Amino acid sequence: MEFRDKTILVTGGSRGIGKAIALRLAREGANIVIAAKTVEPQPNLEGTIYTAAEEIDKVGPGAVLPVQTDIRHHEEILRLVEKTVDRFGGIDVLINNASAINLSVTEALEPKRFDLMQNINVRGTFLMSQACIPHLKKAANPHILNLSPPLNMDPKWFSRHLGYTMSKYGMSMVALGLAEELKPWHIAVNALWPMTTIATAAVQNILGGDALIRRSRKPEIVADAAFYILKSPSAVCTGNFFSDEEVLQKNGITDFTPYAVDPDQDLMPDLFL
Repeated sequence: MEFRDKTILVTGGSRGIGKAIALRLAREGANIVIAAKTVEPQPNLEGTIYTAAEEIDKVGPGAVLPVQTDIRHHEEILRLVEKTVDRFGGIDVLINNASAINLSVTEALEPKRFDLMQNINVRGTFLMSQACIPHLKKAANPHILNLSPPLNMDPKWFSRHLGYTMSKYGMSMVALGLAEELKPWHIAVNALWPMTTIATAAVQNILGGDALIRRSRKPEIVADAAFYILKSPSAVCTGNFFSDEEVLQKNGITDFTPYAVDPDQDLMPDLFL
């Protein structure tokens, strides 16, 4: 029980990678706070904060707290952190997983879609981190983990979907900056990105449907990588842009076949790599 009595706050935790990470850490004894917008079932989206909480509650000895939160709104972030601390007494780990995606080229990207990505991916990640820092300073092995890519300045990633690239790199810049800023308090700040596409609602509904899902890996590969990162000593494991494969290989896992949705399909490399 590596995370017994630890409190993990996961944004975007009602489905996909966020839920997979929450389930993985719950099995290790953690208390889990699920923060997401979805409280009613949606036609094309699996699960709500409450169904996710039910799943998480069944797998570990810790408690789970679902909190409806839209991280575009600062007051909701402050309410989320207050509820978390009131319930569990502190925060040990923040997972900045919530994200919006739109791969439109610049001429086709509507201002409201641009704003959505900036407000969730960049502003939301920054303000979530800001609100949790006072509590992370009190934790024994505090971590912030952003689900964002390495900062790759190859122009092709900017030319294809400038708005989305700016927003995801904004998340990565938050990780880079906070890792250095928070070193005196031994708060680790890292980023994690999958080497392949992951079978999530975004891949299903936005990127490529069933065909791309079959060429993807399951969210559990990212969850397992997150587990190994978050149990590392926060004083030394900071400022990294990890890939899921890299983390697992360092921990003796070299066969990734079980993570494939369809082992007979060629995997699709993820963006920004």
